[in-house]
Amino acid sequence: MEERSNFGKGSVAGNIMSMAVPMTVAQILNLLYNLVDRIYIGHIPGADSLALTGVGLTFPIVSMITAFAGLFGMGGAPLCSIERGKGNQERAEAIMQNAFWMLAGTGVLIMIAGYAAERPLLYALGGSDATYVYASEYLKIYLAGTLAVMIGLGLNPFINAQGFGKTGMVTVALGALINLVLDPLFIFVLHMGVKGAALATVMAQCCSAVWVLFFLTGEKPLLRLKLRFGRPDWKIVGQITALGTSNFIMNFTNSVVQVVCNRQLQFYGGDLYVGIMTVLNSVREVLTMVVIGMSNGAQPVISFNYGAGKKGRVRQGIRFMTAASIIYTCAAWAVTLAFPKFFIHMFNSEPELLAAGVPAMHIYFFGFCFMALQFSGQTTFQALGQAKYAITFSLFRKIVIVVPLTLLLPLLPGIGLHGVFLAEPISNLIGGCACFFTMLRVIWRGKLKE
Repeated sequence: MEERSNFGKGSVAGNIMSMAVPMTVAQILNLLYNLVDRIYIGHIPGADSLALTGVGLTFPIVSMITAFAGLFGMGGAPLCSIERGKGNQERAEAIMQNAFWMLAGTGVLIMIAGYAAERPLLYALGGSDATYVYASEYLKIYLAGTLAVMIGLGLNPFINAQGFGKTGMVTVALGALINLVLDPLFIFVLHMGVKGAALATVMAQCCSAVWVLFFLTGEKPLLRLKLRFGRPDWKIVGQITALGTSNFIMNFTNSVVQVVCNRQLQFYGGDLYVGIMTVLNSVREVLTMVVIGMSNGAQPVISFNYGAGKKGRVRQGIRFMTAASIIYTCAAWAVTLAFPKFFIHMFNSEPELLAAGVPAMHIYFFGFCFMALQFSGQTTFQALGQAKYAITFSLFRKIVIVVPLTLLLPLLPGIGLHGVFLAEPISNLIGGCACFFTMLRVIWRGKLKE
């Protein structure tokens, strides 16, 4: 039996690491859902890089589904932790219950809308006649698993919020393992190609969702999920949505940025550079998993102690999370500078893509360490229920900085399409510093002032 954590006792760093390690592993395994698909798809015989580029067109849609899962999952989980810190178990359970029904209802609506708008949407995302075929094959099957994605991703934070970090890791590990086994079987043995990759992912997501429901409706958790329908508490729904909006915006704006980048790269460089951005996005997702795991591990610890009124422990949690994230991102930046070809070879081995991808990677990951400041500041705002600041900085980095720069930088002499890749490091520097130093002023010198 896994110990039911009381984050108000023991070492703060120890509490964070006890959650962050399994959650980091879970983040890495969660990435395997799409990452393994991309690796196998990039090596489908006869498809060249078009299959990888086509699947890359679906990323904004996948990010959108993830955004809605985070809206209610990452919006409700910190509120649960705060209520747990206060000792209000009944209200914490009500928060989880309301989040579940919002996840289920939204999942069904997204699936219907996705099927209705599939063709014009993919072309609007930068598709061409050559890549649409692959994108459509993948998306039509992936949409069938929308409800499973919403439940699996959206409810897993409530498992972690109760201190069951290892159980939350199993949720993702189960799906990743199934996907890892089924991908090569469907793609290469059964010759299903892109359709096989999508089918393997959907089946894996369904298994994860069943596991989450099985655990949360069982005897072990502190907060038990009831599957019977009840009238939503719209006040609680409003609080969940307000706090979750920051996470939603982060994922939604990722989709917006991907759309703008794909269209700019299609205009200035064609399918080759859309494929390169697909690879760079994949590498970035891999490298940010540790920071996301650290942030997600720190969030319930910080929220619990804030609810319990233990300001000193909250400060310790913020300090540890920030230091660990900065050290890691500096190391990750160094690795991308030293071994760019290694990362690109994981997804595709075409000489043309490799030659153009190396300089693009050097630009894209420049100053990667400043991303840690964005994550630390954003996590702190969300952990303390500061919806206004969390939403503001979610919008600021992507919409105010990245999108305009992606549109304007390629117009400057001597920069061209490399301006699309340059927008990312500039946003990390400006957005990360703005978020972190505002957090210090509002939280460190404000709400946590002794």
